[in-house]
Amino acid sequence: MHGRRLGSLRVALAAVVFAATALTARAPQAPEPVTDVRFPQLNESEIREWLSYLSSDELQGREVFTEGYGMAAGYVADHLRQWGLKPLGDDGTYFQTVRQNGYQVTRRSSLQIDGAGGTKTFAHGDHVAFSLLSGGAQTLNFQGIEVGSDFTGRDLTGKLAVLLPGGPMPSPPPRIRFNGTSHADYLIQFGGAAAVVNIVSSTREDAAAPAAPPVPARAARGGRGGRGAAATVDITTVERVDRVVPPVVNADPSVLEALLAGAAIPADVRSRIDKREPVDAFSVPAARVGITIDNAFKVVSADLTENVVGMVEGTDARLKETYVFFGAHLDHVGYSHNGEAKGRIVNAIDTDRIWNGADDDGSGTSGLMAIAKAFATGPRPKRSVVFVWHAGEEAGLLGSRYMADHPVVPLDRIQAQFNIDMIGRNRDNKDTEANTLYVIGADRNSTDLHNLIVRTDERMAHPLTLDFEFNDLKDPNDFYTRSDHYSYASRGIPIAFFFTGTHPDYHANSDSVDKILFPKLVRVAQMIYQAGYAVAATERTLERDNQGARTGKGFSGPLEKNAR
Repeated sequence: MHGRRLGSLRVALAAVVFAATALTARAPQAPEPVTDVRFPQLNESEIREWLSYLSSDELQGREVFTEGYGMAAGYVADHLRQWGLKPLGDDGTYFQTVRQNGYQVTRRSSLQIDGAGGTKTFAHGDHVAFSLLSGGAQTLNFQGIEVGSDFTGRDLTGKLAVLLPGGPMPSPPPRIRFNGTSHADYLIQFGGAAAVVNIVSSTREDAAAPAAPPVPARAARGGRGGRGAAATVDITTVERVDRVVPPVVNADPSVLEALLAGAAIPADVRSRIDKREPVDAFSVPAARVGITIDNAFKVVSADLTENVVGMVEGTDARLKETYVFFGAHLDHVGYSHNGEAKGRIVNAIDTDRIWNGADDDGSGTSGLMAIAKAFATGPRPKRSVVFVWHAGEEAGLLGSRYMADHPVVPLDRIQAQFNIDMIGRNRDNKDTEANTLYVIGADRNSTDLHNLIVRTDERMAHPLTLDFEFNDLKDPNDFYTRSDHYSYASRGIPIAFFFTGTHPDYHANSDSVDKILFPKLVRVAQMIYQAGYAVAATERTLERDNQGARTGKGFSGPLEKNAR
């Protein structure tokens, strides 16, 4: 699991609209666990063999962009080939190249105001600042603007919001997680604003907040050489820089004056604006504003790694064109360089300088291998099932972010994504946690998915104790944003994150295979396999009801009826 909090992606949760009518038959009842299939039982000795190799010193801690990671990827791909999975990588292979580019960015974006004072154009650096990641080229024109620091209850759909300083950050709607990082993001996600002009005291370069968090640069770890001076890198990311996003422009008070020129503004409102006090939103219908996004991106560096991707095709002629995704991250944090721990935790003897990552996420990787083998060699569901071993989760969700931007199948055909990250231990090594599995995020945008997982577990021969503590919106660990499922959830895809908790060996050089509780790992993987099979077997498209956290089966309250 990624060991630090990530900035949220600036996308709305409802970014993907699932083509339910075209792809699936209408079914009135909620999806149910499968009872007419004899499921193969996952093999503990095989999982032990795979995990012992994946967490061995030979693989050097599986750090992304290293030989050890490449060996791990080849090992998984060889098994997929033996089991007959269809390769979904590049050129008929099991490897999807993940490209992390370093860019030099030339910002040619501008804001134009047609008002009582005539036409004024502000280019980047001239009283306005556009972020390095402003997205792909676009031109937006607005007749009228909405101005204020408090937009409570205001419908901003398709409008330009001019955000004044001094207002409080609003709270998101109940049960819904805010996926943005700023007040401007909030106005886009919940208010429906097509663009935001953020009035700031200065438009110095450090005042322009990026539109999306950059991924940590490979160069920060060294390892790049060559002749001549290194090219300046403005941003490093695996994400598409040409994806069109609602623009956020920082502007200083002189731009605000141009926007308000000729508007009849009451004296008390003008006074509050000048004092940077909260101002209720108001309209300026005569203002005409154009925003042109025109950033040029030049690739000046690149690092390449790969996701491992395979598929088991579904049996239904129509439904096999829809997909259930299973994922785990293949990488870990590597080994110490130059005898230094580089911020990693040292629990074992000081000479042990390889962080093997047996639980994080060797347990998820090997469990996913067992599930893939079961689908490939056992009964097959109606929908196709795709397995992804993601690269670079520890470096910033690199592989899953890349997959979300460069999907091997259309995103709107993905029924759900199951993420498996750390399922081989007990939380804090407590015996009282021996039966516990934490499930995170399943009900945030699909109560159907959450309830199906709960019902599947109830029907297992030895049910687990499903715990939803970390699915709370106020979880201080923020686990919901810290593993690969989040890249899919941010595109509106129903997800479920399976996790057995952290322990003293988390991200330490003592996370070794001898501490893995293999019977528990097998039980957890078996339940995930059967729950995922049920999703792939149902003809019903999972309802994306976006009810938010803690609304499905197992929670009390007005929405408990959804669980029955």
